Amino acid sequence: MTTDRRDFATRYVSNLVEVLNALPFDAIDRALGALEAAYDEGRQVFIVGNGGSAATASHMCNDLVWGMAQIGRPGFRAVALTDNVPLMTAIANDLSYDEVFTVPLRTLAKPGDLLLVISGSGNSRNAVRAAEVAKELALTTVGFLGRGGGKLGAMVDVPVVVASDDYGPIEDVHMMFDHLVIAYFRKRARALSQEG
Repeated sequence: MTTDRRDFATRYVSNLVEVLNALPFDAIDRALGALEAAYDEGRQVFIVGNGGSAATASHMCNDLVWGMAQIGRPGFRAVALTDNVPLMTAIANDLSYDEVFTVPLRTLAKPGDLLLVISGSGNSRNAVRAAEVAKELALTTVGFLGRGGGKLGAMVDVPVVVASDDYGPIEDVHMMFDHLVIAYFRKRARALSQEG
């Protein structure tokens, strides 16, 4: 039985390595560029997702704000729209779960802000609606996606699609994207400090 567990773990990690080797680095570069522009211009960054992707959205917001502040630099003006549970449940109860992200976007977002959508399927209705409203409001949109990108793959300005149909590796890589992003911006901030 131990061998079965070990073999399973080996296969899971081997599959994850294959997924990592297939990452779309041009799209990652464009996503970093969009976030860089938002940071440099003091734009608001809104992050959304459902389930495990909601947890990643919260984690990423934490890293974008506190991860920069830890090195003495201003954090991103980032907010995870997944974090206000009373607001989400009020909107879901009184209007529709499809609109839990659109209502705060319409209230808080300004043209030029950035929406980052995290979705393993790329088809979550509330995430799709958020991307639609973001377009109406003239926001830049980035998607951390999987399963071919789904509907969001064709909607967002910068789709970063993990080449897998399995939610485990997709969500593993989305969490890695968070750490890659904050590592990039911390390194960039240090380099700019040395130049200045």
